[in-house]
Amino acid sequence: MTTTASITSLSINLNDENMPHRTSTPMMTPSREPSNSILHASVKNPPSIKYRHVAAVHSKLRTSCLSHDSNVSPSFLGFRNLMVLVLNIVLGAVLFALVPCHLFVAYIIELAAAQHAKGVIGRSKRNDADGQDHCGPQANKTFQSTWRNIAWAHGINASLCLLVTTVTVYKYIHHPLIGTICELHAIIVWLKNSSYAFTNRDLRHALLNPSSAASLPEIYSQCPYPRNVTLKNLSYFWWAPTLVYQPVYPRSDHIRWIFVAKRLAEGAGLSVFIWVASAQYAAPVLRNSLYKIAVLDFASIVERLMKLSTISLIIWLAGFFAIFQSILNALAEVMQFGDREFYTDWWNSPSVGVYWRTWNKPVYHFMRRHIYSPLIGRGWSSNAASAMVFVFSGFLHELAVGVPTHNILGVAFIGMVVQLPLISVTLPLEKMQGLNGKVLGNCIFWVSFCLVGQPLAALLYFFAWQAKYGSVSKSPDGKISPQSLGST
Repeated sequence: MTTTASITSLSINLNDENMPHRTSTPMMTPSREPSNSILHASVKNPPSIKYRHVAAVHSKLRTSCLSHDSNVSPSFLGFRNLMVLVLNIVLGAVLFALVPCHLFVAYIIELAAAQHAKGVIGRSKRNDADGQDHCGPQANKTFQSTWRNIAWAHGINASLCLLVTTVTVYKYIHHPLIGTICELHAIIVWLKNSSYAFTNRDLRHALLNPSSAASLPEIYSQCPYPRNVTLKNLSYFWWAPTLVYQPVYPRSDHIRWIFVAKRLAEGAGLSVFIWVASAQYAAPVLRNSLYKIAVLDFASIVERLMKLSTISLIIWLAGFFAIFQSILNALAEVMQFGDREFYTDWWNSPSVGVYWRTWNKPVYHFMRRHIYSPLIGRGWSSNAASAMVFVFSGFLHELAVGVPTHNILGVAFIGMVVQLPLISVTLPLEKMQGLNGKVLGNCIFWVSFCLVGQPLAALLYFFAWQAKYGSVSKSPDGKISPQSLGST
């Protein structure tokens, strides 16, 4: 009786809530009204269905997608993507392994030059009893002829190192990350090759001219030319965290492996952070900017640029710390490389020029030693030599960014050249007495760095990549579709 009364009251309540149009009809029997009301309630609220394990999974005739009986041909796009990825990884690994071979070729070239220089000295000693200066007219002519041949050999070797990698990455590697790693590695080895050739050229000249050898740094006396032309010496330079070759470097006493482990852990953790931040924050902003760039909606472009500036700055700072503080210090510790001033406090830069001299010391040392100072020695003005440095740096930046993305836009090159007027504008602020000028110069640096520099370059190269390989497309009527661009 109690059960029957409960069911009857439930049916009345459900009937009153869900079916008010039937209140004027005669009362139905209790056995049918609850089932009808419960059915209506279950239709209104599907999650309350009692029987969840009786769905008809197999309800029609179907064939396997790879079967001959299938009416639809399956897509194999995933296998194509896997093949392209594997080929890119294999090709990148081969390139990465072959590029250092050019350093070995540079060693062979310099070994031949050193043997020739020792032969010139031996002949001069036999012909000149005093042995004070072995650079007579004939010896000087021989030296100049030899240096021209050696210079051509070094130049061809270094150029092939960069040219082969650049062409291969641009034409055959379609993964931007793999292409960037290969291109940066080729640029680094090319710079090391050039420094090795230029430095040994001067050391060879000092060997043939003992009167000028006194101007060499004192530290070089620990390994004079040609004793430095060995595979061990070159291998150390290959792995050392510097782009400038020296026969001898300051060395630490021992390796602190705990220090190495800490620095590697920092680098690994920051790499994961950069990947997550790029995928979760930077990539959506970039995708949402495609349509606005395509239709030249400048107000929206500026808005996207402001959004991207924050995350790009965070990613850049994390990457800077991972490379210059963690990875380079770990490498320096393993190599017992003593000079570890890879950067100074560039964030306090009172001018744009100070920033470029302090944030990346390995590149700065190379540019000053092998480009700026030789040009000054040839009579160039300081401004002209600085302009040449930034033009050369712009060329390298365009290779590092434009080649892996398969879009030589000139944005990276122009971005480096534009630094010259910014340096000129902020130079007086750097020299002003007091803090006001330095603070203003630092503000100009941060604005150009955060808003105009990296975010704009990232937007343009990402749009160019998507226009070439991605989702930037036009509908048959010639109108750009925001849906195809993934924009909101």
